[in-house]
Amino acid sequence: MPEDTADTVADFVVRHLTAWRVDRIFGYSGDGINPLLGALRRAGAPAFIQARHEEAAAFMAVAHAKYTGAVGVVTATQGPGAVHLLNGLYDARMDSVPVVAVIGQQSQTVLGSAYQQEIDLLSLFKDVASEFRQQVASPEQLPMVLDRAFKAALATRSPAVVILPHDVQQAPAPETPHEHGVVPSSPVWSMGCVSPRETDLHDAAAVLNAGRKIALLVGQGAAHAQQEVLAVADRLGAGITTSLLGKPYVDESRPSVTGTMGHLGTTASAHLLDNCDTLLIIGSNDPWTEYYPAPGQARAVQIDIDPKAIGNRYPVEVPLHGDAAETLSSLLALLHGQRDHSWREEVEEQVRRWDRVSTERAMTPAEPVNPERVVHELNAILPGDAQVAVDVGSCVYWYARQLRLPRGVPSHLSSTLGCMGAGVPYGIAAKLAHPSRPVVVLAGDGAMQMAGLAELVTVAKLWRDWADPRFVVCVFSNRDLAEVSWEQREMEGEPRFEASQALPDVDCAAYARLLGLDGVRITDPEDLADAWHQAFSADRPFVLDVVTDPNVPLLPPFPAGAAKLDPIRGALEAEPAGSAAGLVQRYADIEEGTGRS
Repeated sequence: MPEDTADTVADFVVRHLTAWRVDRIFGYSGDGINPLLGALRRAGAPAFIQARHEEAAAFMAVAHAKYTGAVGVVTATQGPGAVHLLNGLYDARMDSVPVVAVIGQQSQTVLGSAYQQEIDLLSLFKDVASEFRQQVASPEQLPMVLDRAFKAALATRSPAVVILPHDVQQAPAPETPHEHGVVPSSPVWSMGCVSPRETDLHDAAAVLNAGRKIALLVGQGAAHAQQEVLAVADRLGAGITTSLLGKPYVDESRPSVTGTMGHLGTTASAHLLDNCDTLLIIGSNDPWTEYYPAPGQARAVQIDIDPKAIGNRYPVEVPLHGDAAETLSSLLALLHGQRDHSWREEVEEQVRRWDRVSTERAMTPAEPVNPERVVHELNAILPGDAQVAVDVGSCVYWYARQLRLPRGVPSHLSSTLGCMGAGVPYGIAAKLAHPSRPVVVLAGDGAMQMAGLAELVTVAKLWRDWADPRFVVCVFSNRDLAEVSWEQREMEGEPRFEASQALPDVDCAAYARLLGLDGVRITDPEDLADAWHQAFSADRPFVLDVVTDPNVPLLPPFPAGAAKLDPIRGALEAEPAGSAAGLVQRYADIEEGTGRS
């Protein structure tokens, strides 16, 4: 029989989340949100997804937004639960993702008394939720606050925070009377279509038509403009590079697509940006400004839905404020066909050269396994309906340089914030969003030890309900915080600091088996292909734990990488003798064309 429970503010919150089409809420329980959890239990929906830690729950909400395009929702109690959300919410803010956090707070009657777990939450979230944060003081205020939170998150592509004191959650549900001092609201949203001014389009076309060596830098803002990007590039005879966040939205099998730009990018992308005379930036705010063309080298046009982002990273001659697909379609009609194909041919030759270089790098012997080969081997087996999640660390370099994503395969990571430990939570959110599709998580052993092993417990809890059990976590076990070790050498000229960089050797595959999952540890590169096949044919989530060589260098793309060799070599001279110096020289020889036999 139905429970005889009075309708409360918490019940209203649950109904309103459903009105906003929220199908799951990520979080962790605590007394500050007990009324909300009770309302969720009574309603039966949205689903509550329990993480092992509030930070992981916040990352799941961010990933839900990235993989679905909908608003991610996370909840936590006051005090430490609220504090733990910060990393995930900053991930949302810095990667421009809509997330709403519903956070408990002590009853209003005790605020200001230094009560247990009492924190000034409005101050705590002032920076991360600068577009919208509000503590609800009365039931009548609640509908407006919830609606404003969702609308702010969607309009600004950022996190919004709603703080619910315990006594407000327990109060009777609001009726929103029609009277002074009460603001009515509704759970509706439409982005509409934003287009640049006609004069700006003509000015942009004039710049692009005058160019002879044109480069397109494509970011995540082009996610829904993939065909338009290719059409404009073909019309202009342009080469295409992407930001890290833009990588999934350009077909890297095309001969004029140079791959990812920046420190972790390709030599083909470096050549494209170092030699272009015109730059079209589409939906990108990539921070690696030293890898853009030199200021004054290229005339630039930038398209972005956020006018504040235009001109942030490179001097722009013509700003185009608008939706990428709509703007590119309008621009295409004004562009002349490029008759001189020499630039496109030059770019395509650089792409072919990079393909040879990246393959040779992947096949370079290492002790025991070259991490680049791990991802290189994945290209042949990655299902066309897969979803990819990438953690933070040296694995991002191997992902950016070696993985060729099939068309339609989404791939996401904590990019601008760059927070370790997000990979497995991202993968869980992807699987929950599309349970019939296989998931691949790429993570280092540092990230797994930080948070990934804990969230494997969540995988073990959830996987039997999935339509497709394939959930593959590939761990690069190099016993080192390798990205920072190489940063110490390259940027500081400092040798690796053993006390800060060395990691315990943890057999993640054995841990997975302990949880009832499956897994295998690989120490021979010749076993990689079979191991990937085994992982994707398993009847349960699978951890592919590969013992990789921490001495494989994270050199930036040449020619910039050549300038880093001296400080790296100097740092290595101060370290105990090992194979790192030899691999640095081997990689330099490959980049310079002397490594091939």
